[in-house]
Amino acid sequence: MLRSFLLTFFLTSIAIYTSGQPDLSYYLPEGVTYDPAIPTPKSIIGHEVGEWHVTHDRLVNYMYALDKASDRVTLEVTGHTYEGRPLLLLTITSPKNHQNLEAIRSQHVQLADPAKSSSLDTKNMPAVFYIGFSIHGNEASGVNAGLLAAYHFAAAKGKDIESYLDNTIILFDPSYNPDGMQRFSSWVNSRKSQVISTDPNDTEHNEAWPGGRFNHYWFDLNRDWLVAQHPESQARVKSFQKWKPNVLTDHHEMGTNATFFFQPGVPSRMHPLTPEKNLELTKRIGEFHAKALDEIGSFYYTQEGYDDFYYGKGSTFPDVQGSIGILFEQASSRGHSQESINGVLTFPFTVRNQFTTALSSLKAVNTLREDLLNYQRQFFKDAVAEAAKDPVKAYLFGSSKDPVRAFYLAEIIARQNVDIYKVGSNQTVNGKTYVAASSYVVPMNQAQYKLIKGMFEKRSTFKDSLFYDISSWTLPLAFGLDYEELKATPAFGEKLTTPKMPEGKRVGGKSEYAYVFESYGYYAPRAIYRILSHGLRLKVASDPFYSTDGRKFDRGALLLEVGSQEKNADQIEFIVNEIVSKDGIDVYAFNTGLDYKGVSLGSGSFLPLKKPVIGMLVGDGISPTDVGEVWHMLDTRFQIPVSLIPVNVFDRTNLNKYNTLILPPTVSTPALSEATKEKLKAWTQAGGVIIGLENSVTWLTNIGLGRFDMKKEDEKKDAVIKPRPYGDIDEYTGAQETSGAIFEATVDLTHPLLYGYTNARIPIFKSNNLFMEKAKNAYGNPVVFTASPLISGYISKQNYGKVKESAVAGVTAYGQGRVVGFTDNLCFRAFWLGSNKMLMNAIYYGPLISNTSSR
Repeated sequence: MLRSFLLTFFLTSIAIYTSGQPDLSYYLPEGVTYDPAIPTPKSIIGHEVGEWHVTHDRLVNYMYALDKASDRVTLEVTGHTYEGRPLLLLTITSPKNHQNLEAIRSQHVQLADPAKSSSLDTKNMPAVFYIGFSIHGNEASGVNAGLLAAYHFAAAKGKDIESYLDNTIILFDPSYNPDGMQRFSSWVNSRKSQVISTDPNDTEHNEAWPGGRFNHYWFDLNRDWLVAQHPESQARVKSFQKWKPNVLTDHHEMGTNATFFFQPGVPSRMHPLTPEKNLELTKRIGEFHAKALDEIGSFYYTQEGYDDFYYGKGSTFPDVQGSIGILFEQASSRGHSQESINGVLTFPFTVRNQFTTALSSLKAVNTLREDLLNYQRQFFKDAVAEAAKDPVKAYLFGSSKDPVRAFYLAEIIARQNVDIYKVGSNQTVNGKTYVAASSYVVPMNQAQYKLIKGMFEKRSTFKDSLFYDISSWTLPLAFGLDYEELKATPAFGEKLTTPKMPEGKRVGGKSEYAYVFESYGYYAPRAIYRILSHGLRLKVASDPFYSTDGRKFDRGALLLEVGSQEKNADQIEFIVNEIVSKDGIDVYAFNTGLDYKGVSLGSGSFLPLKKPVIGMLVGDGISPTDVGEVWHMLDTRFQIPVSLIPVNVFDRTNLNKYNTLILPPTVSTPALSEATKEKLKAWTQAGGVIIGLENSVTWLTNIGLGRFDMKKEDEKKDAVIKPRPYGDIDEYTGAQETSGAIFEATVDLTHPLLYGYTNARIPIFKSNNLFMEKAKNAYGNPVVFTASPLISGYISKQNYGKVKESAVAGVTAYGQGRVVGFTDNLCFRAFWLGSNKMLMNAIYYGPLISNTSSR
């Protein structure tokens, strides 16, 4: 049997490779006829499926053609990508269902409402099936198989398809990631030879950095379902919550030498909040895929290598909401044809496997329709019952100092169809005051109970020590907010459906003398740049001071003079009003500089700021996602320009154009010449600021531009090596990875890197095994992990010993310049807002840090 399968795979691939492009008969199931009035993919896109990689514009054209030609298809544009490409969603079902679509949807979502679901008759209710393709843009077999699936659903004739469409609402997303998909298709199509090269070394199979996997800002969109920080995610999450599908499928690719994977993944790596019934149904659905792949002679595997833990992935996000998420992974040809250990892997072959499992998914949804509908109903009934037993009755969170971060978390929660309210009145819990104007409460007694737990819980015990992704993501910690588990539900204020960005306020009216604002607010860095970009002088307070009414302003407060500026008072007031309305910051008018309690406004403790001119290293050897996170933060959050300088351009770059350079984490040593390293040293010595992130601090140390020494392994002489089974190698080594957990650190609030922070202990997200030694300088440890730092997530015993009391940040003085190093990711996946300010402080205040505090 094994020999037969391998022979089938090999001969099929060779036949395609040697005899030319297959036609539709290669893909479509036997014995099915198709409506000639429905256009084939080739008739619209100009080539057979799999002959070229379809470009996004042609994909869109085909979907519009189906919408026009078929009464089974309705198309809507749900949003647009950063690059302006439309995000499409096709609703595909029988004409009869289309005439009654809103009533069907309204009835279906009642399954998630235990107060209404008991009376529903699932025997006669359609299932809802969400099918989507290629969230990683260079995993192209999915999106190209989508052409075939859409054609089949719209044009196939016969009792089977008509029955399926009578009993199913298909929500069809032809491209989860249009920008990445377009980037990749352009690459491989422009490098395709007439005699197709199967050589893995060929340029067609080796994309230029950053590759097509990511969206415009180089984010992995398959990690964004829960927090939905990008337009692509927000559009599909809105559709998901509008319909609450029973099954969601997510078509991916993996390494060329693999075969085909479908879920379930490793059972022990399923999140504990996901019911066992979910695993049972996933296995039953898997039987349909196995049978379909057996019939076409394709190899596959399941229950290996992947997990269902992090709820931010497309295949796991549904599992905590009464749905079934299914991941497909097809070995990738990464072009049109490539050698593999299984023979020549052709693009059409990969497309056929994806198309085949799209059809088997539809068949499974129909065969198991009542089971899926009943499971969804029972899931939410059980959730509400569990909520009633849970001693935690609500989560309370907020920030009186920074309402913007609290707003952004409230926005994420509301987006996921979770009931969230403003607090009815000020609350004091465990010595912390939650102000009604900037605090929110999420009651547990609601259908989305499990999703809420998944957002707020802290977890440090696990069945398995291997994680395909992060092991913790506790959202209020990510946002750096105070939060409480309440044992009783407080009085609610306004229920929120679309939280509004808070505005600041003017205190004291117009001033001819000076304005002051604190740096607590999330958008304080944007306000600073707003002022500096207008050519105004701005100073930061390095000591506390007071206003005439006795209000204390902490270190990090910003002072904007009025009378001595080139712009007049009216022009400055206009900018102040922008800071209040757009940046959500309170601005205080000062009419005197006298302060007998602290320091007067003319004191030398107010230090002048320079407008940052930022360059960031990008390209080969640099991690695209880490670069993208910083770029996205600076560009979209703070509206600060940054020059993305490729490694191969850096050697000839005039560094004097910049006063700040950011070195993102690396995947390999940056290929910079020795002359460039010396140029970098000279630039720093003359006053430049380098900010090194994660493992780039080691590179800076190695070239003599910093002193960021890492903890070393304990070497015990004559240590007895305990034997381990060879078969445990992968499991043991994998367990040593710190994939993503949350740790507590103590911070020095008087240090410029911590201006704007208010708590002496803060959560830090760690997703690496970098453990930095503390500085010997007493003033050189602004952020240090505590002696018992684990808050939530997994870390091995061996590494936990190292993270304890290790340093997170440090500064090395280098001549007139400064080198600031952080061992951890300060802007992880665009939702870890709580640590963004440290990076921004390094940009603004790095030049001001005393060399006396140097490591």
